[in-house]
Amino acid sequence: MAERARPVSVAGKVMAILNAFAQGGVRLNLSEICRRSGLPLATGHRLVGELVGGGFLERVPDGTYRIGTRLWRIGSQAPAVTGLRELALPHMEDLYEATHDNVQLGVLREDRVLIVERLRGTRSVPVVTQVGAMLPLHTTGVGKVLLAYAPPEVREKVLSGDLARHAARSITDPARLRRNLEQVRRSGYALTRDEMTLGAASVGAPVRDGEGAVVAAMSLVAGTRAADLRRLLPPLTTAVRALSRDVAAHWRGDPDLFSGERKAGA
Repeated sequence: MAERARPVSVAGKVMAILNAFAQGGVRLNLSEICRRSGLPLATGHRLVGELVGGGFLERVPDGTYRIGTRLWRIGSQAPAVTGLRELALPHMEDLYEATHDNVQLGVLREDRVLIVERLRGTRSVPVVTQVGAMLPLHTTGVGKVLLAYAPPEVREKVLSGDLARHAARSITDPARLRRNLEQVRRSGYALTRDEMTLGAASVGAPVRDGEGAVVAAMSLVAGTRAADLRRLLPPLTTAVRALSRDVAAHWRGDPDLFSGERKAGA
């Protein structure tokens, strides 16, 4: 692998540090941040410290770092996030009330899934996913849905890349994952068990626009033992269908997901 070019300007160095979190990983230690950003350890240590002081990153007790609330507040104002969240939240809240499990909403961003909203089930399995996190496509319910309906070039890039093992039952064989994605397209939902986190299972389903294209995915995350499709799939299906109707009614279906304005008079 070619060595990552080191950013020259201060702004470029800061952007490289922040972009390190976009590659996946809710929490990163300083060495991981510097490796991903291509910065020397001393430079990374200084700039990360300044970003923590400004609230753009947070240092957690175990010594790792995560995206700070100040950066999230700024990023959450982007139309691609606010528009989708505004439409989805009522349906996510209804889904939570019906199941009391974790509810997640994600969109495709390059070869990852961006979590744009999450409701935590207080009586469900604990999850570490944060809003704004970039997660693997091949080990999550929302990710498998998005990957199954992704453009062929995106799907092939993921299948030919590094299918990392995140938990005991992660699918790391490309042929097996391809068959799994075909099943997702046939059934209309994705199911994972102990693939991203041990003890957690997820059921994901697609959100479609007015032309039937998949523009997002919603999932329920429950304990592996409690993940009964007969209980989880009906309310999830109801929620994504309702959200799909709202998407079809209120958005133009611009290629840049949810970046367009609402239809006039909507």
